[in-house]
Amino acid sequence: MAASGTTTVDFGARETSVQVVVTGQGAILAGSLCEAWLFPADTASNTADNHWFDDLQVIAGSVVAGTGFTITVVCKTGVAHGVFNIGWVWN
Repeated sequence: MAASGTTTVDFGARETSVQVVVTGQGAILAGSLCEAWLFPADTASNTADNHWFDDLQVIAGSVVAGTGFTITVVCKTGVAHGVFNIGWVWN
């Protein structure tokens, strides 16, 4: 495992999908594999349990060598609101 961490995504009041860019990954290569997932912990606007109930799909991709990658989170059942925690890793 080359690097791992956590970040957040913010759906605001009501969004169907959001993105966050993970930067500062100077060793990441164009062919590196990235993975991201829900990291269920309380935020100011959502409990740990809400991370599961809102039916979110988390996708990592769009690697930029020497820079980082993009995480997209989609609410599969309509809209979500507030901030959610995301874990990530690449190698």
